Amino acid sequence: MADPASALPLAISMGDPAGIGPEITVKSWAERKRENLAVFFAVGNADLYRETARLLKLDIDIQEISSPGQAGQVFSDAMPVLPIDLAEPAASGIPSPANATSVLASIDTACDFALDGSIAGMVTNPIHKRTLYEGGLRVPGHTEYLAERCGGATPLMMLSCPGLRVVPVTVHLSLGEAVESLRADAIVEQGRILAEALKRDFGIERPRIAVAALNPHAGEEGHLGREEIEVIAPAVEALRDLCPDARFTGPSPADTLFHAAARSRYDAVLCMYHDQALIPLKTIDFENGVNTTLGLPIIRSSPDHGTAFDIAGKGIAHPGSLIAAIRTASEISYHRANA
Repeated sequence: MADPASALPLAISMGDPAGIGPEITVKSWAERKRENLAVFFAVGNADLYRETARLLKLDIDIQEISSPGQAGQVFSDAMPVLPIDLAEPAASGIPSPANATSVLASIDTACDFALDGSIAGMVTNPIHKRTLYEGGLRVPGHTEYLAERCGGATPLMMLSCPGLRVVPVTVHLSLGEAVESLRADAIVEQGRILAEALKRDFGIERPRIAVAALNPHAGEEGHLGREEIEVIAPAVEALRDLCPDARFTGPSPADTLFHAAARSRYDAVLCMYHDQALIPLKTIDFENGVNTTLGLPIIRSSPDHGTAFDIAGKGIAHPGSLIAAIRTASEISYHRANA
């Protein structure tokens, strides 16, 4: 095992300072030994983390660092923080557009470290998109922002918990728009990225990928919709030719894909729309889901929840999803280093 002082650390972005990001970051560091977490440092406002620790009644030393390489030297005794100034003090549960620049600076700093190889990867705390829009954000969200910063890579959102990985082909669209926009070429592109990531990032030599149908009963041979015949099945055939080292099955009725016995037969499910993927995942493990962005040149994972302004500052936020995201980033880093 590598010396913690010399291994590349992970960077954890601040997220919205008015949300639960600071709390779950501090709690994750407090659980570092019990959870056997890799070395990480926070990119955010040091005073914010100190105040958070005080509110949580945790005796935690927050130590500022000036470079990622210093994180391993202090991690066992203090939570390392690479400091980012806030435009105004954060008020729990009350997002402020004035701090949008600081939120983006935290993401930029972690991303730049990942791109230049100074860190093993980045774990992003939840942001509040409307606040960032008011502060000048010009792309739809976190993932698109990182993809643009990484040179225009094609990103793919994978959600995971123990025993299940899901990827939605269409993401933040209304159900009508998702059906209207579903295209074979998108299914093929995302299926390819998923197969390559399962091999490179998770060490699965021959990934088994189930492709979900769109309509009930997989369309009943066209009686309940023709998307399976005209769009999804041709994409599955194309993926079998394009990715001979992977095994694609489907389109399969979604209502038969997520029970325990079915989950043992595949490594991931390529779903057709947002809720088809997220409902089973959050039903199985609501508190420990992880959002991993595939297709980027850097490693990026995130908790599968939002800023939770309604409970921010109350000391009741559960750090499980962030801890799982730290573990996922560490796992991907290990497999990439040994690929």
